[in-house]
Amino acid sequence: MSEPGREGRGMRGMTRDLVRPVWRSLPWGALGTGAGAGLLLAGVPRGLFGQPDPWLSLTFLRAAALAGALGLTFLLDDPARHTTAAVPVGRPVRVALRVGLVAPLVVGWWTLALALVPAGVRPPVGAVSLEAAAVVVLALAAAAAGVRFSDEAEPGVGAAAALLGLGVSAPLLVPERWTPFVAVDDARWGVAHLQWAALLLALAAACAACTLEPRRRGFQLRHRPT
Repeated sequence: MSEPGREGRGMRGMTRDLVRPVWRSLPWGALGTGAGAGLLLAGVPRGLFGQPDPWLSLTFLRAAALAGALGLTFLLDDPARHTTAAVPVGRPVRVALRVGLVAPLVVGWWTLALALVPAGVRPPVGAVSLEAAAVVVLALAAAAAGVRFSDEAEPGVGAAAALLGLGVSAPLLVPERWTPFVAVDDARWGVAHLQWAALLLALAAACAACTLEPRRRGFQLRHRPT
């Protein structure tokens, strides 16, 4: 019999061993492109002549969040996916490792994006960060769904297309009773962000569900009596 805790230590050790190769395999090109485009969009109001408009600043900051999230749809792309699927560490751990490695970078990037918006027209940081978090989790959920429900090693292109289409059409398609894209001075601002919080929780649950390993039905041989 194995000693108590040995299996847990072995799993932690294997996870630590994966950090360096996973870091090298991350899609830095797509992540950098999305982050760079997001910072450019966030900085547009600062580069305009005259006093920036608060609604314009909020719109560009939302566009920045979408651009950064588009880069994150490629986070789970792995050309060696069908090889890494055979490692002892399961898919939830591998996905969590990728997310954990980029999470501090995403937080730093969003902090810089907020700083690029002039202070006089910067929207409430907590509320707009809640919107950005929901968009980011939506991107991760799309990427996780691409891995979960397809055999594609790099489903990021499809996930990015779906996110972009949703981001463009959502302001036109959402029902009137759910109005998330309100201005800061709108009386519905607080209610809208309660809805954003509910959406964030639902997307996080969907993302977690999509990271689970698919169930595989076992086949048993039945011997017929001769």
